[in-house]
Amino acid sequence: MMNFLFPKVELHLHIDCSLGFNFVSKALPGISREEYERVYNTPVDCCSLNDYLACAQAAIALMQTREQIFDATLDVIHQLEQDHVIYGELRFAPLQHLENGLTPEEVVEASIDAVKSYQGPVKVNLILCTLRHFTREQSDLTADLVIKYHQQGVVALDLAADEAGFSLESHASAFEKVRQHNIPCTAHAGEARGSESVVETLDILKTQRIGHGIRSVEDPVLLERLKSDQIHLEICPTSNHITQVYPKGENYPIEKLKEAKVSFGINTDGRAISNVTLADEYAWLVQNKAWTIDDIFQANVDSLNAAFISAEERESLMDKLRKGFYQQSPSL
Repeated sequence: MMNFLFPKVELHLHIDCSLGFNFVSKALPGISREEYERVYNTPVDCCSLNDYLACAQAAIALMQTREQIFDATLDVIHQLEQDHVIYGELRFAPLQHLENGLTPEEVVEASIDAVKSYQGPVKVNLILCTLRHFTREQSDLTADLVIKYHQQGVVALDLAADEAGFSLESHASAFEKVRQHNIPCTAHAGEARGSESVVETLDILKTQRIGHGIRSVEDPVLLERLKSDQIHLEICPTSNHITQVYPKGENYPIEKLKEAKVSFGINTDGRAISNVTLADEYAWLVQNKAWTIDDIFQANVDSLNAAFISAEERESLMDKLRKGFYQQSPSL
């Protein structure tokens, strides 16, 4: 019987989709657990990607002051610690947190300060998101923030939000700007649209990773490209069920990624909205996809190899990963 206490790596996690009850009850004193669950924790009307994104708006409204952003970041880090995560990359879109007069720089610095204040066992970095509906100017500004804070815990640029409704046209210059500074990138694709979106994203944005990317299985040529170019997919099973990408868990095609030997890891996407931990994700894979401890270990190894960290950090974390898994399966 697997206990799911092994060390874990999570690369795809939105802060604003992961606000726990402790944080929300501090931001909204007196809120009941029932109301929290109704508004912030798996709202029942989230049945598509756009619905999922809309569910995050209530949480974003609670992240408009420096203290709130600091507390929200720390709240999610503590969730990672409880889930035995040894390395995590947290992402958010700074330009969504300016309603109370903060500057974009103040928003990023509040989150950085939270990461620096944390003294526990989880190593954490930040990814800054631009959004599909943003203008070129907004995406370029987000890229500038990534460049400015790259040596302070910000490790990459991401493109998120409505993949099906907006093109990549407004965002190519931002990704080019970041690449010129030798800073890595990831981008959401292959979620609300099919494999052609992944191809387009790789061709235009030239990212090292793809957020979600599960629909890459629709194109065997793309799968071969992902393998040969060592493009890592940030897979989020529960989120994909909720947003109706694959509404029935049993039809989730993750085994096709394994068969194609594509690099991928398992992630929660939004711990609150999806109401899930990484332990839950792995338990589902064991129960529904016959995953073994070896499969779980490999997914975490792939994630760590794709993490936006130095070679020295990777080696240290890989040692922790191996030791943690060895306790459950000495053959690894």
